[in-house]
Amino acid sequence: MPQSKTSSSGSENPGPSGSEEAATAFDDAPLNRFHLRITALTFCANYSDGYELGIISIALPLIARQLGFGSVWEGLLGAAALIGIFLGSVVVGWGADRIGRQRLYTYNFLLISVASAAEFFVTGPTQLFVLRLLIGIGIGADYALGPTLVAEFVPRRYRGGLLASLTVMWTVGYVVAFFLGNWVVGLGGEAWRWLLASSSLPALAVVLLRLGVPESPRWLVARGHLERARAVVRRLGGNEDAVASLVAHAHTAAERPRARYRDLFGPEYWRRTAFGVIFYNAQVVPYFAIYTFLPLVLAKIGVGEEDTTSDGILNLFLLGGSVAGLWFVAKMTRRGLTIWSFVVLIAALAPMAVWPDAPKALLFPLFLVFTFTMSAAVNLDQVYPAELFPTDLRSSGVGLLNGMSRIGSAIGTFLLPLSLDHIGFSPTMLALTVVLAIGLAASVAWAPETKNVALD
Repeated sequence: MPQSKTSSSGSENPGPSGSEEAATAFDDAPLNRFHLRITALTFCANYSDGYELGIISIALPLIARQLGFGSVWEGLLGAAALIGIFLGSVVVGWGADRIGRQRLYTYNFLLISVASAAEFFVTGPTQLFVLRLLIGIGIGADYALGPTLVAEFVPRRYRGGLLASLTVMWTVGYVVAFFLGNWVVGLGGEAWRWLLASSSLPALAVVLLRLGVPESPRWLVARGHLERARAVVRRLGGNEDAVASLVAHAHTAAERPRARYRDLFGPEYWRRTAFGVIFYNAQVVPYFAIYTFLPLVLAKIGVGEEDTTSDGILNLFLLGGSVAGLWFVAKMTRRGLTIWSFVVLIAALAPMAVWPDAPKALLFPLFLVFTFTMSAAVNLDQVYPAELFPTDLRSSGVGLLNGMSRIGSAIGTFLLPLSLDHIGFSPTMLALTVVLAIGLAASVAWAPETKNVALD
């Protein structure tokens, strides 16, 4: 079980979970087709999140004109899915540690499919807010379940890369939404209805493809269902060594008390929980706030709505940073990548706060650096949380961190257009820079090193 005896410098004794003795044959099994399948099926939530954020960002101005609402409703509709993600992540994450991962993982996308299709028929902002909230709940549920299942099934050698690839799919979804969304809304009229409803069919396909996914053998072992765990391991092609090592691990786990949700805030795990919440929020608050209202931000640095070339370059940097982030996750330590990415992000955003009237030739390249680095760094958002906690707290911990990050994102997304309107571009960018600095401080103080540890 991971320990959290963190020194003031942020280094940490990893305890049994970080030692070779803790590794089972299941941790070091060869990569097989099922490992790739469970990862691919988990791509869907991240793609959907990026796509949902992207399409609402593009469609909102047109929707606001047609349905007749102002900046308050724009902020609420931009934040609705994020609020839903908080609810889905925290509640379903807690539930999955108690009733299992498999059933919730299979059917949560049914909610996304129905709510997305219903967006076609909205007649006012209240209806749209409720549907965006429900979509967020479904995505949030998958954020708690997907990375947990990938971490618990995949061999530790490949865990970081496959978990990081989930975030790449977020970026793919966002970039697809940008290009498709601009084409669809350009058709005029009520084309935005088709755009918002467009994610319903892929979501339904996900439900069908996930039928038959087995329960996590680690969860089964933690709950004492050893025969079911043996059956799952054998079904996945595991040999007798993998089965025997999990059973032996179960006997060891049975000797200690089962962890409870409140232990996330207890003496053993509070540093990991605090670090996870702060680091995650410090990344996604600026990300969601800026990219939900990207046209507004670009206009402030001198890139007008007609400048589609700059928009295209920015999206290519967003996608390129996400792919490059896979290399950074593979080559760098978790702690090192977290700290240095915050340093670069602060260095790129701070000049926009202190010199907002600088030439576009300076501000736009800085924004490209910010975009590339942020896109690379957020790959850790799917990797770090799943490595911070033991099996009987993993889904709860992942759900809590995802949920809290989306509350911060929702607040930032709601406040950004109001902040730009009332206090201006420079103070708004300064506030986001302070958020990044808080993330840097928490990472230096508390970030543990979890790369290649054997999960409990």
